[in-house]
Amino acid sequence: MKFSTLAVLAATMSSAAAEVFFKEQFNDETWKKTWTESTKWRAAAEMGKWEHTAGEWYSDVEDKGIKTSEDARFYGLSAAMSKPFTSAEGKDLVIQYSVKHEQDLDCGGAYLKLMPGGKKFDSASFGGDTGYSVMFGPDICGSSNKKTHVILHSNEKDENLLIKKEVPTESDNMTHLYTLVVKSDNTFEVFVDNKSVRAGKLEDEFDFMLPKEIKDPDASKPTDWVDNAKMPDPEDKKPAGYDDITPEIADPDATKPADWDDEDDGEWEAPMLDNPEFQGEWKPTMIDNPDYQGKWVHPMVPNPEYKYDETMYAVCKDGCTHVGFELWQVKTGTLFDDIIVTDSLEEAQAFAKETFEAKKDAEKAMYDKIQDEKKANEPDMDDMGGMGGMGDMDGMGGMGDMDGMDGMDDMDGMYDEF
Repeated sequence: MKFSTLAVLAATMSSAAAEVFFKEQFNDETWKKTWTESTKWRAAAEMGKWEHTAGEWYSDVEDKGIKTSEDARFYGLSAAMSKPFTSAEGKDLVIQYSVKHEQDLDCGGAYLKLMPGGKKFDSASFGGDTGYSVMFGPDICGSSNKKTHVILHSNEKDENLLIKKEVPTESDNMTHLYTLVVKSDNTFEVFVDNKSVRAGKLEDEFDFMLPKEIKDPDASKPTDWVDNAKMPDPEDKKPAGYDDITPEIADPDATKPADWDDEDDGEWEAPMLDNPEFQGEWKPTMIDNPDYQGKWVHPMVPNPEYKYDETMYAVCKDGCTHVGFELWQVKTGTLFDDIIVTDSLEEAQAFAKETFEAKKDAEKAMYDKIQDEKKANEPDMDDMGGMGGMGDMDGMGGMGDMDGMDGMDDMDGMYDEF
């Protein structure tokens, strides 16, 4: 993976004009005043609790995030942004946050959503059916389904569009940083840990528009088109008597038993065996078809309904006002931190330098120390011989003669009861 050209260009620009629409670091209890749990989305018994913690390994115990804490639960949490973000020409959308899976996540989401709604947004009911403009972040379920979701709203189609080619994600136990940039020139870029993992045009990676070409509605395959590459060999004939060869034959080595009585046992018949000369249904040899024209390809014509959408980037056309997590996790323990929504990649990267980049090495050192201590405390299987000499069982009360079991040799009294 390489550092993006976007990142290099952004680093040369001034961030003086950058706007920050939302920023959250969860370092004190004031986060509870900003965020609202989804109390009306599902029954309370189905909803998991959020834990305010630095996690099990960290750079600073006081540098906290919010962590899912109960297995097999839904999690809903949303917050109003400091000010709405409204898509406009020359204005990029940048969403960035960090994710740490401490639980060896087997199945669960860890994505962030950006929603419209303003004062009408129902935070208590926020859930899976709530409309959104952007859904971005990691989603893991099993060893083969590991991806970073990128779903953007299309105003033209009034639907949410999933990126066509999956974006990779991280699944280890360390904190990772996820960044999405949607640019007003109708391009986008995804970063993981400040490294570009996907970039391109919105029209190429999402189905924002109808296809440029369609199959010619006036064209159809000619009735005499030959699309069979092979044909039966006209010179190949079925051998005479081929159909007379039966699948089974009577066992030539079998003889009627000496004690067989036709009157009592019926007429004796030899057992049947597979016929080694039987070759199945006869089929002629296939040869290349000299008239083969190849597979017929439907001709394409320009789509009269196609039109380029200049505003694909405008996922927040009417203003995005809230951010939120709407998740299901089988195995819990994902920690979220350091969220920013801005219009400047440079601003987001500066924030990442203050947070993610500043913390990752110390966090990794603590994690490695914990893992080393766990290994040191694991029993050495080579030393398992110190379990009291199980070979002779002497330490188990002399099980060899069973004398201590009140005469098990004399079981007659037990069986007499039945």
